[in-house]
Amino acid sequence: MKIGIIIETKDYEKSWNGMRFAVTAEKSGHEVRVFLLGEGVEIPFMHHETFNVGSLVNEFYEIGGELFACGTCMNTRMMKESELCQVSTMFECLRMVEWADKTVTF
Repeated sequence: MKIGIIIETKDYEKSWNGMRFAVTAEKSGHEVRVFLLGEGVEIPFMHHETFNVGSLVNEFYEIGGELFACGTCMNTRMMKESELCQVSTMFECLRMVEWADKTVTF
């Protein structure tokens, strides 16, 4: 199955659960794409003792998951591109939703 995941929060536990879901789905043989939107673009750099979101983002990247980040959302936060995720647009988000059999949002 093709699964699109939109993460639009930087809440540690919610974004951690979103990335746990992405890693689990990818490891289970599904095609997974994650789109980071709004404050969600900050999660690749978040570290927490219990909810280490950044390490899950790295794991997802290392196992071949596709990760995209809204360029406009990054610009408003004065963030620069990372090797972990492609800077994208709302058109890319739309393409992901159209591509996916199912889309979930965290």
